[in-house]
Amino acid sequence: MTQSDAVRWEVLHRYAAAASTVSSGVGCCGPADALAAISDRDETAVFGAALYADGQTDDLPAEAVLASLGCGNPLAVADLHPGERVLDLGSGGGIDVLLSAKRVGPTGFAYGVDMTPEMLDLARANAARAGTSNVAFLAGQIEAVPLPDGAVDVIISNCVINLSTDKPAVLAEMFRLLTPGGRIGISDVVAEDHLSTTDRAERGTHVGCIAGALSRREYLEGLTAAGFTDPGVTFTHEAAPGMHAAIVRATKPTGRPADLLHRPLLHEGNRLA
Repeated sequence: MTQSDAVRWEVLHRYAAAASTVSSGVGCCGPADALAAISDRDETAVFGAALYADGQTDDLPAEAVLASLGCGNPLAVADLHPGERVLDLGSGGGIDVLLSAKRVGPTGFAYGVDMTPEMLDLARANAARAGTSNVAFLAGQIEAVPLPDGAVDVIISNCVINLSTDKPAVLAEMFRLLTPGGRIGISDVVAEDHLSTTDRAERGTHVGCIAGALSRREYLEGLTAAGFTDPGVTFTHEAAPGMHAAIVRATKPTGRPADLLHRPLLHEGNRLA
């Protein structure tokens, strides 16, 4: 088993356990919080449903809220409009897909993609509980999403890209999936530029959303290399010393400039992290 395979296996099993905890109703008074199930520390100020605005999740099933493991609220920056098609990378229990579906309305559509069967089952159950029909949850990896080119107008993600072992592939995949003029609005953990990969590993594990994080410079350079314009990374709150939850934005150009046509593809030997 390669190191990448080992990390993917660990991520898969950690999030499967989180989904199973919520689904099985562990706890004396109903479903248990997924964050509490996978962490032995109180991390509610950094991760989870507490990062959403008061009242924003009131209409969602409790299981969708309890399954939240993100580090922000990508919908606060994605600025979704009625009729748009949106994709959530690493959709987990479905909280951001269900919120997106409300924003884009019946003429829009919200997709979620996740590699964890237990999370997909939970998300589909949550959509049924909410009575939301303009959603679909797809089985797949964020490096290779089972949707055609230009399938969506907006891509969101909540603290998932840092978990990938091939981030150039994720950034290239986002570019492929967006329609020209489409945009990303992502929450992710991002390191300060002075921290080496060793420094990041000392601050937390890969599966804990710390060791695998890109630096701010690496994120900006990676988005530009993938073809995006106007990339931006804004820190919001500290997740670990020198590591921050952040808002990541970028736009796919409306045309195909000549320089993009000849841009070398990112590959396994040119990893960002």
